[in-house]
Amino acid sequence: MEENKTVYHDPSEYIRNLQQLLVSDKKRIGFLFGAGTSLVKNLDTKKSYVPAIHEMTKNIVDGIVEEKRKKAVAEIQSEIKGENKTFTIETLLSKLELKKQVVGNGKINDLDINEFDTFIKDIKKQIHTIVSVQDKVDCTKLIHTTFAEWIQKADRKSAVEIFTTNYDYLFEVAFEYISLPYYDGFTGSYKPFFDGQSVDDICYMPKQTKLWKIHGSLGWHYDDKIGKVIRTQPNETDILIYPSTLKYDQSRKQPYTALGDRLSNFIKQDDTVLIICGYSFGDEHINERINTALSMNPLGHVYVLLYDISWDKDEAGKDVKNYSFSEDTALAKMAISNSKISVFASRSAVIGGVYGNWKLKREPDKDDSINIDKYFDEDACASTEDKKGKEITQSWTGEGELIIPDFSKFVAFLKSMIISK
Repeated sequence: MEENKTVYHDPSEYIRNLQQLLVSDKKRIGFLFGAGTSLVKNLDTKKSYVPAIHEMTKNIVDGIVEEKRKKAVAEIQSEIKGENKTFTIETLLSKLELKKQVVGNGKINDLDINEFDTFIKDIKKQIHTIVSVQDKVDCTKLIHTTFAEWIQKADRKSAVEIFTTNYDYLFEVAFEYISLPYYDGFTGSYKPFFDGQSVDDICYMPKQTKLWKIHGSLGWHYDDKIGKVIRTQPNETDILIYPSTLKYDQSRKQPYTALGDRLSNFIKQDDTVLIICGYSFGDEHINERINTALSMNPLGHVYVLLYDISWDKDEAGKDVKNYSFSEDTALAKMAISNSKISVFASRSAVIGGVYGNWKLKREPDKDDSINIDKYFDEDACASTEDKKGKEITQSWTGEGELIIPDFSKFVAFLKSMIISK
């Protein structure tokens, strides 16, 4: 039986292609940004503006004071682990929402329907508080500001479209800091209202950058008097799709339907490229739209910049870096079955439906290294020893880590393509 040979992808070849797409003014460029883009750190403090989901989970759970709630969370945590799922604020909310639907007049985990309702509301209130970081942001130290500057200086025929699942105002404050005009589906001045027809019109305000908050946003409210979604000062009644199972039911309603349709229609256009960063493909609603839209566009393509790095401790207590993307993951299988999806993970990729590891074909010279360092971190040369155990040579491997799945590194990569005028 013939052994399976390792397939390699040359990062210099494929990143060069991506650079050409980003520089070309003929392509329609869109971005889908997930929670990972809100984890970027202040350049001085090195702290994230919005915590990762595991840190958010710990902060919220550790803050629970009521004993009955503590006991319920402990029981639910055991249930979740028993289902081989990770305990996070998302899986906790999902369980609470589902139990609330079936508890009736009785009790589950010693909580009645009113206690479930208030518990869920309190968790959502805390999530709202955690993502409300707009007043703490120093725009001069914000990665989103550099991204906005790239948009502003890039010479494009078609406006850049940004789709994001994030609720926070990080993109808004960055755009407004550098006076970058953008449109988010709302129109008006006193109480701007969501205009679904303008979102449907792919040619509406063609020169303005688009910012589509597909899971809602701080400051979105439903105004009963006029029967519309309006944008005003954020508070606890904001319309957000919180991370729970029921978000799929909520997302069938306006404005989420219009924004989801916009994502589909964008991908269906000729010569479109969608670049995904910070999104874990955990939302089947969005995944289905991407796949369906790609099937209707022979020229469309999606590039996924997947940050798959995690850290653990070894037996000696030292930090160990792990990479979660493999040929067996759901995203890899999706890309293998659809050549219009390219996944660029840290150590490996799926390109043209083929899974392989990153490896340079040739050792870069001095000039090449300057450019390659913007997107690829080569492994240190491997040492070899003589019979006495002395190091005698070092061999180049060509393998390494793609760094642009990290949003901050990706933005620095974009910045490097700005031509000063």
